[in-house]
Amino acid sequence: MAQRLLPTLLLFSLLSWVLLLLGALSHSGAEQWLGQWPQWSTQLTQALFVLGIFLYYRYQPPPLEGQQFVKLLRRLLTGPGLLAVGCVGLHMLERVLKNDAGLSSNSLFFTTIYTLNLGLFVVFLARTNYAWRALVLFRSSSRLQKEWTLFEVLLGATLLLRLVGVDPPSYLGTPIVVLLGLYGIYLSGHQRWVAYLSQRDKWRVVLLQAGLLLCVLIFVQYFRVTQVDPQLIAPRPQYAFLLLTALFSAFYALMGLMVTFFNLPVSDIVEQRRNEILRLQRLTQIIQRGQTSGEVYRILLESAAQTVNADAAWLDLEPGHTSAEATQSTLCLNFSPEQASKLRSRLAAYDLPEGEFITNDLNRRAGFEGVAQQYRSLLQLPLHGLHYNYGMLYLLKEEPHTFHHEDFSILQTFTGQAVLSIENLELVQTSLANQRTQEELKIASQVQDSLIPKNLPTDNWFDISSHSLAAKEVGGDFYDFLHLPGRRLAVIIGDVSGKGVTAAFHMAQMKGIFHSLMQENPLAKNERDKFPVPSKFMAQANTALIHCLEKSSFITSSLYIIDYEQGGFVFARAGHCHTLYYHAMREEVFYFESQGLGLGIIRNDSYEKHIKNQFYDYSPGDVMVIYTDGIVEARGGDGTDEYGEDRLKLRLEESYFQEADDIKSYILDDLNAFTSGHPIHDDQTLLVIKFKSAQPLP
Repeated sequence: MAQRLLPTLLLFSLLSWVLLLLGALSHSGAEQWLGQWPQWSTQLTQALFVLGIFLYYRYQPPPLEGQQFVKLLRRLLTGPGLLAVGCVGLHMLERVLKNDAGLSSNSLFFTTIYTLNLGLFVVFLARTNYAWRALVLFRSSSRLQKEWTLFEVLLGATLLLRLVGVDPPSYLGTPIVVLLGLYGIYLSGHQRWVAYLSQRDKWRVVLLQAGLLLCVLIFVQYFRVTQVDPQLIAPRPQYAFLLLTALFSAFYALMGLMVTFFNLPVSDIVEQRRNEILRLQRLTQIIQRGQTSGEVYRILLESAAQTVNADAAWLDLEPGHTSAEATQSTLCLNFSPEQASKLRSRLAAYDLPEGEFITNDLNRRAGFEGVAQQYRSLLQLPLHGLHYNYGMLYLLKEEPHTFHHEDFSILQTFTGQAVLSIENLELVQTSLANQRTQEELKIASQVQDSLIPKNLPTDNWFDISSHSLAAKEVGGDFYDFLHLPGRRLAVIIGDVSGKGVTAAFHMAQMKGIFHSLMQENPLAKNERDKFPVPSKFMAQANTALIHCLEKSSFITSSLYIIDYEQGGFVFARAGHCHTLYYHAMREEVFYFESQGLGLGIIRNDSYEKHIKNQFYDYSPGDVMVIYTDGIVEARGGDGTDEYGEDRLKLRLEESYFQEADDIKSYILDDLNAFTSGHPIHDDQTLLVIKFKSAQPLP
């Protein structure tokens, strides 16, 4: 319905402006043709024009598309901003022609220019106002939307009353304007969109907002100068209207600029992601400090509630395993055990459908009708471990429709790491209690083995083959895969300094960091960029690891993001072994020589300077060999000779035409022949990725 009104509102606005122009000309020397119109008619037509323009932009489709904040501000500057440039140009034309003898005594020309600039200014205000509205109401609550609508009505009424000459006494008008200004300050403080900007986009937004503020000042200066021009005859309330509207427009531009500027160091969303990672590390550190499973559960409950801003929560533990037997069966946060018991019994009678975990309104869920609930939103999250179901986590919010699938995805990663920490803690406690070191290593090896991907990614674009062998019962080598939006695949490989249980724990930490950081990124501008680039990932991983990694420890790693739809990949190397590559088109085998420093070596914000992204377009038939130093540093001969990069390169030159599995086997057979009779002294990991000769169509 609103869309159908747009042509009518546009025509109405144009006719109102024409009438406004004719009314202004009737007071500027055109009385003999138009007669002298009443003063109130000019004010009325201007009010109708302003109302028509604002309603026209009010019913336009929302100017903000997704999270394209920079695009919105750029359109605003290049659209209404050009109007300000036009205003300056027309004003300069006035100044030039004012010295013309034929025009100096005729105010018709200047009145026309003035009325045109007035129309441009109203269009500028309308577009700017609704752009600010879209930004302030980004991901806002229904309450804030109602508050903005009220503010919009009050401000519009105040401005229009001023425009038609209804000027209340100062003792009443001044407090109204002051209260509206304070109300505007309160509303403009809701700038949540700024938190979703990257550091680079924040600087762009600062410049764009400064440009918009300059446009407002240009208009204000124009009307300030022309207000005293004797050739213009305009109603006095018009100036009050123009200055007041310009004040509010400049105020919102300034507030947005200040909020963006003071949010440049870090945004709330980035801080939230960092806190999530730190909570993951805190859970894992508990294992190394030898604390109890009860403390792990308590931290899990509190951290999960903080992560999604839940008002209350409780955790039900399943009996039948060590951790539950040594801990209370129910842990509550801002919630009594009696409340949990009542709600649990009603939930048990009406289970959610399979695969659903969120109830957006408990008042509408089966079994809860007729009884008003204090908490309206509920998220239920089962805690599944490798061998046991550890229980169920319940998170509650008072407002309905406040949990989202993004919350569930984040909590899944979070609780998965918590359960892994609990399982590792139980294994360590069992080993210590029985004083059986060998059994401890065996169990830890099983846990580590569960972290190694068993099902490799399969696709029509590539083949992958893997090999992993620990030097002891447990090791510090790791690798993993994660499918990303846009037919992309993330591949990570790494090597933790040292060996044994400590290295295995750090390996588990790195795996948790990988999955946490590569989850959906709310700062992304489009669907294909919902994850950090490799260099940014390494910087964020380094920040997380320095809080839990011993000063003597570090991790080398390489992250590859393969875009097999576009036929290319980007990778970053954090001190890891160089990537061996065969290029089919050039029939050449070579190593990628790229810069990189191990994670945990530099423990400050300067780490990202030492990591570089490298982009490469692959060809059908190309082969990528990724490995840890246990391969090239394997010893043979008299025990001092190393296998070496040159020998590995020769093996690829001899086998590149084979399938990925055959290439891997060929390299390992040669490696085993070289090291025959010598024990393995370092963990060995080898990945072979071959891009198929016949690539599917995108």
